[in-house]
Amino acid sequence: MKYLKINIEENADIEALKNAVLQLKGVASTEIVDDENPESELKKAFAKTKEQLKKGDYETLVNDIFDIIIKK
Repeated sequence: MKYLKINIEENADIEALKNAVLQLKGVASTEIVDDENPESELKKAFAKTKEQLKKGDYETLVNDIFDIIIKK
């Protein structure tokens, strides 16, 4: 999968930009990442892991961990 990184100004309407990008052909999804607040991304990752454990989705959990290790 390929990614497009867009840097925005502080006063930009992030939701409007996200919705506009989703309308483009070939765009599967969008995600807002705040590099200045990495803790929020960490909280999302823990929440996802918690849900995977509750559902017993161990294969996806292990694959996610390997993806993180390989990318770093």
